[in-house]
Amino acid sequence: MQTVLWKMGGNIIDLTSRALIMGVLNVTPDSFSDGGEFFATEAAVKHGREMARSGAEIIDVGGESTRPGARPVAPNDEIERVLPVIRQLASSVAVAISVDTSKAVVARAALAAGATIINDVTGGRGDPEMFALVAERRAALIIMHMQGAPETMQLDPTYGDVVGEVADFFRQQFAQAVRCGMDPMCIAFDPGIGFGKTIAHNLELLANLPRLQVENRPLVVGVSRKSFLEKIPGLPSDRASATVAMTSLLRARGAHVLRVHDVLTNANALRTTEALLAATR
Repeated sequence: MQTVLWKMGGNIIDLTSRALIMGVLNVTPDSFSDGGEFFATEAAVKHGREMARSGAEIIDVGGESTRPGARPVAPNDEIERVLPVIRQLASSVAVAISVDTSKAVVARAALAAGATIINDVTGGRGDPEMFALVAERRAALIIMHMQGAPETMQLDPTYGDVVGEVADFFRQQFAQAVRCGMDPMCIAFDPGIGFGKTIAHNLELLANLPRLQVENRPLVVGVSRKSFLEKIPGLPSDRASATVAMTSLLRARGAHVLRVHDVLTNANALRTTEALLAATR
């Protein structure tokens, strides 16, 4: 088994045998699963603290919905949504704070407020200044794959070889990030399940995680509550329970960070899976 390390916030985290739970905190009125529920700063901070107590080791704060059909949010509006939450969480919880943004100006403000990870759904393509900023601030970066843009990405996603094309994208963006001065140890990759993919594309990517690992970088996977889970033949319509099952399976298949809404149940499933994996080695 290869050692998998990720540098974030000046710390090097060993993800070889112990994966991380990333809790989703949407400070938006229109996210696909919990839009509006944590739009108020007080509610968002309270929920973030609860996620930390429940086992999240990263809290991913987002101020712009990227659900299919979502429209862009102005940078100033995004900053106003996420900064108060990031400041309060950074000073009150002992976990890493990530900001889910594709805008360098938002990322810069979030890093100054206490975030240590940038989660970019465009993989660095949305803003030409993103890689240079991350390199300058020595932040961690999650490079996600998305075909198209949220407004149109699910209209007709098409690939010749979805696994090969996503892996090639990771290689290209990794090389560009390193050319911009990023520390390779700070980079992680996310295949972007549901972002310009059909159900078949999603399942093919999830079934082939080892082929997606580039330069021994960590894989971040987010399937939590996504609509494709209830469209898989034979699965129940309960997306939450399907997510827990996926968390266990994907950890066994090679995921290193699981991005979820329901932290406690997924954290319990993850640790149970890892105990079994350790016992069978």
